[in-house]
Amino acid sequence: MEPREPVYYADVERCVDDLIAKVGKKVGIAIPLAVGKPNHLVNALYRRLKTDPEMHLKIVTAVSLEKPTWTNDLERRFLQPIVERIWGDFPDFEYVLDLRKNEIPKNFELVEFYSGTAQFLNCPHAQQHYLGSNYTHAIRDALIQECNVAAQLVTKKEIDGKLWYSLGTNPDTHLDGAEFIRTHEDDGIPRAMIGQMNTDMPFMYGDAKVDPGHFDMVIENPDYEFKLFSAPKEMVNTTDWMIGLNASVLVKDGGTLQVGIGSLGDAIVAGIMMRHMENEAYRSFLTEAGILEANGTLIKEWGGVDVFDEGIMSSTEMFVDTLLDLYQCGVIKRKVYENLDLQLLLNEGAITDEVTPEMVKLLLERDAIRPQLREKDVAFLTAFGVFKKGIVLDQGELVDGEARFSADLSDAANLDAVLTHCLGKNLDKAVVIYAGFFVGPKAFYDTLKSLPEEELKLIDMRSVAWINQLYGDDYQLRVAQRKHGRYINAALMTMLNGATVADGLEDHRIISGPGGQYNFIAMAHAIPDGRAVTMIRSTRGQGAKATSNIVWQYNHTTVPRHLRDIVVTEYGIADLRGRQDHEVMTRLICIADSRFQDELLAKAKAKGKVPAEYQLPEKYRHNTPEKLEKQVEAYRSRGFFKPFPFGTDFTEEEIVLGKALKGVKSRAEKKVAMGRDLIKKALEPVPDAAQPYLKRLSLDAPKTFKEKMLQKVVLLALEDSKAI
Repeated sequence: MEPREPVYYADVERCVDDLIAKVGKKVGIAIPLAVGKPNHLVNALYRRLKTDPEMHLKIVTAVSLEKPTWTNDLERRFLQPIVERIWGDFPDFEYVLDLRKNEIPKNFELVEFYSGTAQFLNCPHAQQHYLGSNYTHAIRDALIQECNVAAQLVTKKEIDGKLWYSLGTNPDTHLDGAEFIRTHEDDGIPRAMIGQMNTDMPFMYGDAKVDPGHFDMVIENPDYEFKLFSAPKEMVNTTDWMIGLNASVLVKDGGTLQVGIGSLGDAIVAGIMMRHMENEAYRSFLTEAGILEANGTLIKEWGGVDVFDEGIMSSTEMFVDTLLDLYQCGVIKRKVYENLDLQLLLNEGAITDEVTPEMVKLLLERDAIRPQLREKDVAFLTAFGVFKKGIVLDQGELVDGEARFSADLSDAANLDAVLTHCLGKNLDKAVVIYAGFFVGPKAFYDTLKSLPEEELKLIDMRSVAWINQLYGDDYQLRVAQRKHGRYINAALMTMLNGATVADGLEDHRIISGPGGQYNFIAMAHAIPDGRAVTMIRSTRGQGAKATSNIVWQYNHTTVPRHLRDIVVTEYGIADLRGRQDHEVMTRLICIADSRFQDELLAKAKAKGKVPAEYQLPEKYRHNTPEKLEKQVEAYRSRGFFKPFPFGTDFTEEEIVLGKALKGVKSRAEKKVAMGRDLIKKALEPVPDAAQPYLKRLSLDAPKTFKEKMLQKVVLLALEDSKAI
């Protein structure tokens, strides 16, 4: 793309005026998922269409972020201080507010290829306009949707006297869309690329770094600055911890990791960190829990339980905050390079990142460079630090300041001279994390902004087309970089045939979307030493309402049965790759909750999929939550298995209240019992232990009858959760 100067706007309304003048009143705008959305531009466009019936606006995106809201006074008392503290001045998307009220104008469409989990489950507009796409197909399908505008948040930085922009968190789809827009500028269809400046965005490198002329229009005004959307940490419970520990033994030292957001993502990363930093306790727990005994062969071939000596790298669509923890504790440290010859030599252990004469000789042996060096050979050697910076080729000679050497490396004496005087110290252009986007807690953004530049450059924000697939001329390089790839994702359910359910319900309502899940599992099968690990909680619901997430069948599939690989629950690991159906089914039943094993096995036998004489081994017949709690109890008293292993934005009182108030709704369904308990509670004094929680809700000194009743509801909830 040729450099150009964008038009700058201090007024978003003026930008909208000029945009409509350029592309017309039919605006299809592609904006990135999650954090990178240009909120003020989007809201200005949406307000404009509400006053202009001739205008039509279509937004193609994913995960329309929104702050938590409340539906009653008790929820308000709990949530409002949290919202003000964590989300502050984050501007609401006005189209989301209207979606919640089912008041969407007829000249507007929200088209999402991925939604926040269950965010719009009961919203007809969102369900009807859902775009079923893999993440790698998002831009292709956005163009089919006739998008003529691409826009996102950007930040800026002066480097060596030149101004640069960074796409920050979201070069994922923007780069692919920008390439299409620029290469089709002469087809007569007006299009535009717009950046909205937000200096709260961390300045990320790699392909995220672009010239300002990358954009046609840039909106820049301090009044439009706002704090990036923060995603507080979820609590990691016993089930999550056990799933994470089971999955952690499948990560290979010297390999590659992909992992997602949420408590299960935190659990797997915490398990990996325990393995690396508390290895003795880690091994001890794995032994006591029976994980080593049950999976010894699998672990030896595909994983490990030792500390990470070589370390791992990460190639992941989402740069979750915990990957930064893995980097800072020394687990993520394996450096990769975008040159196949160097990468293969590194994989073989023939070289390290230290530049040596032997490295150059090996490059000559592999025909990676010619004995008579050419311009492209010298450019490659200097770009990657094999040669010192500043060395150039001039009339058949290597020039290093005043010194000149022949570029003919077939001459032994000349080769020795070149290797003595021209070599660099260490390879340049290393990457330890490839990622497409990020969203996380505020502390994550702050840490990124405080990282030294040389460390930040180890994180390469890229197009999702690079990260989530292997196709292209550099197929071999991607495979070489991603050796021992472990693609670890969460799903909702698995069927006994190995198919998994992650994004929708059997009535065709969409919970989220496939995102990159299919992409990663397909890659795991394509990479010779890759594995896909699907994490599933064995049950959902509590007590008598509990149901199994390992099911005979379900009328929706995200990943088909023929791509089954490894499934992990809190009760163990099921290696399904290359296994016959009867093995797949019995292995999944072995890691199901024991309350549902007999029913699952009977169904499989009745359908002729498992031999009638098969009996579930006794050692798998005790998969209960109570057993897991006993296993972790002793280690929890020693400081392991914390509910928030990576910290939290919530106060101690909020954590307790959040857990307690979840039970209020189910209690309220039993109206007679609830009324009786409230009357009883009204006659009792308020326990001293409840005061901090009541004060947090401004119910420590209730004045009205309503407040007094709310206080008693809270006291019941605190008692039910055993907080008091």
